[in-house]
This record gives sequence, structure tokens and C-alpha cells, in this order.
Amino acid sequence: MDRSRLEAFSDGVFAVAITLLVLNLAVAGPGHSNPPLLRQLGNLWPAFAAYVLSFFMIGIIWVNHHVVIRSFKAVDRTLLFLNLVLLLFVVLIPFATATVADYRLSDSKSGRIAMMLYGLVFLGMSVGFSSIFEWSLHGERRQQPLPPEARWAARARFVAGGGVYVLAIVAALFNAVAAFVIIALVAVYYVFERTPVAPPPGDPEASDK
Repeated sequence: MDRSRLEAFSDGVFAVAITLLVLNLAVAGPGHSNPPLLRQLGNLWPAFAAYVLSFFMIGIIWVNHHVVIRSFKAVDRTLLFLNLVLLLFVVLIPFATATVADYRLSDSKSGRIAMMLYGLVFLGMSVGFSSIFEWSLHGERRQQPLPPEARWAARARFVAGGGVYVLAIVAALFNAVAAFVIIALVAVYYVFERTPVAPPPGDPEASDK
């Protein structure tokens, strides 16, 4: 199958998911019974925080997805289904973000459960992405295969976020804000992390992840 079809479909899903995030941001508008606008905006800080984090997380996934897919020789049926697993959780990010915003990162039982849900969605996304990376390490699926001695180090760097998401889920049992901060640190990590994907020489659109 043409690799461009997988990229085009995935890009459409990423675009819809990242756009849906903004629907969680709304104010009541003018009215005698409504608080002043400035107060409403101040009360929305948990929704703004969740929006910013989720926006960058989806953006990071999109960037890394593009780079990784560009390193593949071809697309097969297994990869298509692994990619659907990834997109399944990407589409859930707006729902999880809205839930966190609704419960305002509160230290109540419901607030902690909302944060656990948020972490679980990102953990599922991480598992889907890691499965795609693992698929690429076998057979002749890469433009330039990683040497065997480099694979375990690449795996560890690529899937490091998954372990931190588990930590965030556990932390959410005790404190929702702490779990949120842990997930934010994962986003910072993946902005700067560069797992080698061995791009083909001369391909200007491929680079290290």
C-alpha cells in the first residue's frame, strides 16, 4: 500500500482531534446572573492548562508519527491496524481533556479519577506508538535498518514515556495536580528527545526523531 495514504488518513485524524480540544473552552457570555468575563476566564484556568498540554501532546505525536512513518519502506496490513490503535487513543484525548477540565484538577475523588483517565489515554497512545516502532525493527521494513546492537537503546528511549504515564496514573490516586505535572514533563521530554530512526540519506523530509 502507498505510504502516503496512511499519512493522509492519520493527518486528518490528528487535525480533527487537535481542533476538538478548543470546544472545551467556553464562557457563559453577558448576563445579569453570570460572573464578569475576567472572573469567568480566571475560573477556566484548569481548562486552559489541560488544553495547552493536550494540544502540544497531540502536536508532538503528529511530528514524531510523520518522521517515523517516513523511515519505512512500505506499509502492510499489520502496520495499518497498529496505526489504528494509535489513532484510537489520539481521538480520545479531547474527551479525557474535557473531563479533566470539568473536574478542575481538584483533589476530590472524581478529580483524581479524571486525572487517571487522562493518564490512561496517554498510556494507550504510547503503547500504540511503541507497537509501530517495534514493528519497524523486524524484517526489511526500514529504509535503513537499525543495527541490532542499537535497538534496545532505541526502544528504551522511544517508550520511556509509557513508564512515566504509569507513574502519573499511580500519582493520580493521591494528587491530581502532581499527576498533571508528571504528564507535562513527558511532553517536555519528547520535544527534545531524538530516537534514531535511521532515515535514508538524501531524503530531506526525514530526520532523527
